[in-house]
Amino acid sequence: METIVTFWSYLQGPYLIPVVIVVTTILFYFGANSLFKLVIKVIRSRIKVHSVSYELMVWPFRILISLIALPLLFHYIQLAPDAREFLKHTLLIGSIIGVVWFIMRLFRLFEQVILQHYSGKVRENEEARKIATHVSLARKILNVILVLVAVSGVLMSFDTVRQVGLSILASAGIAGVILAFAAQKSLTTLISGIQIAITQPISIGDVVVVEQEWGRIEDISLTYVVVQLWDQRRLIVPITWFIERPFQNWTRTSSELLGTVFLYMDYTIQPDILRQELERIVSATPLWDKRVAKMHVSNTTEKSVEIRALVSAANSSELFELRCLVREQLIAFIRNNYPGWMPKVTMEMEQVRLPDKG
Repeated sequence: METIVTFWSYLQGPYLIPVVIVVTTILFYFGANSLFKLVIKVIRSRIKVHSVSYELMVWPFRILISLIALPLLFHYIQLAPDAREFLKHTLLIGSIIGVVWFIMRLFRLFEQVILQHYSGKVRENEEARKIATHVSLARKILNVILVLVAVSGVLMSFDTVRQVGLSILASAGIAGVILAFAAQKSLTTLISGIQIAITQPISIGDVVVVEQEWGRIEDISLTYVVVQLWDQRRLIVPITWFIERPFQNWTRTSSELLGTVFLYMDYTIQPDILRQELERIVSATPLWDKRVAKMHVSNTTEKSVEIRALVSAANSSELFELRCLVREQLIAFIRNNYPGWMPKVTMEMEQVRLPDKG
């Protein structure tokens, strides 16, 4: 009992309030942590988005909670003036980094929720692709701004850097010109990224042809674009490419496309019979979207007739499969029923009469 009384008397001195602050902080930390996990559980049960990593917010949240009581603790602990100033300065830097980290993770979580909501519509829906692109690029732009603000805040917390900053501000015009000249490539790339975000010549999920390679836009950053090619390779393209050079975007306003199938036949071909077969082929497959199915004699040469079949499909993948199907079945139809339509070369030989020796 005497030990407890002695300990209590000791606590009633200068250490009572710090101990209370520490105990309260620990209890508040565990309580807030449990509450945060409960909130995540409720959100997951209400919002059916299972692939969103809500745990991204756990550690930033814990750090912010831990930083709440530290200023009070430093205020009541007896420290040397230099040590107190050092701890306050460290706490300020930690608070800036913690808040920026929390906001960046919050933006990332928001992006995941939006992209997961539109994930089933991105490939075919133009509006969904635009929203996904806006959200992705907006998060990256805001992250860059937040990092710049954090770095500026940390640097400006030092008195020496603040004085240097004020001195540089007087010659900001010259410094700005030099900086712009030295970083013109980086600035051009950054401006191109912002321009892509605003004008949107490409969106996430768009089908494009770049450098004669067919693929889908997988990711758009502020400096480059990732194109997933048809064979699952990734083509990394500088974002300035899509501003400065022409490229094909097959899903700019709609995913519907027209495709052609060329056949080269003999002059004995009857286009009407082949046209009827084309209509039968496309009517029997779900790859055709029932918009266009036409056939024309598009060209002639001295050796063959060029037949062009024009078909339509809902997207580029189905169009490729449809073109292959039409080509294969038309060739099989001609081979089995009208082999004389196949292109052939006709040769005529003239008989040369030899002179009579008699």
